[in-house]
Amino acid sequence: MSDRVITVLGAGTMGHGIAQVAAMAGYETRLFDVDEGALAAGAARISANLEKGIARGKVTAEIRDAALALLTTHTDLGEAAAGSDAVIEAAPERLELKQQLLRECAEAAGPNTLLGTNTSSLAISRIAEAVPDPERVVGMHFFNPVHIMALLEIVQGKRTDDQSVGRAREIGERMGKTPIVVKDSPGFASSRLGVVLGLEAIRMLEEGVASAEDIDTAMRLGYRHPMGPLRLGDLVGLDVRLDIARYLHRELGSPQFEPPSLLERMVEEGKLGQKTGEGFYRWDD
Repeated sequence: MSDRVITVLGAGTMGHGIAQVAAMAGYETRLFDVDEGALAAGAARISANLEKGIARGKVTAEIRDAALALLTTHTDLGEAAAGSDAVIEAAPERLELKQQLLRECAEAAGPNTLLGTNTSSLAISRIAEAVPDPERVVGMHFFNPVHIMALLEIVQGKRTDDQSVGRAREIGERMGKTPIVVKDSPGFASSRLGVVLGLEAIRMLEEGVASAEDIDTAMRLGYRHPMGPLRLGDLVGLDVRLDIARYLHRELGSPQFEPPSLLERMVEEGKLGQKTGEGFYRWDD
């Protein structure tokens, strides 16, 4: 394995999951977040996921112990990035924040560090503008929950070189993911398709066509989706869904990406899905 050390930026829903699969794949893994509480919560969720894996016979105690031994947490970005072979940014979907993080990592980590971003919709080429050598910036879009979902969407920006795409593919495959490679376009492949389905499901609920449970069941049993679009929205976060929908509507101008009033109202009321305990479903800890 040519790359040995991976730094993950952000200990939230996606970041802690990426850190978990990186450590399980044998990488020395550094999880960074400015919030010590978020770091502690992320590390606790990793441990809990591994324990669940043991209970289900999917993970051995040896794998758990080896992964946790490879994982460290950091609140200092320079310390987390120094000497890292690859950085995977998993911060909130704000262009300026992602640019700032990767710019700082490019300076701290060195010229040969792969700079990955887990954005689900923002243009890789725009994010890469903040880095002196954008050839090494590549989209690495994981799916939630990261330790279960098999897909890794690798996004090649306008200036991303083939070597960076190859390194991202190698990392993903070592993590047990199945990579696909797509060109830099709003929403890429997965978000563009998934958001259309999710927004239409919300419109159907808004119009009283069917209940949330029945809409989701239609897609699970009729189309063999592992999870219905409304439940998936709760899992991803309805605020995240809304941000992506607004971005795609602005960039593509297609009416199918216009956010439904129901989605906007739920976000305003703080009903964001699993992370707040209520969305289209009630979530109990």
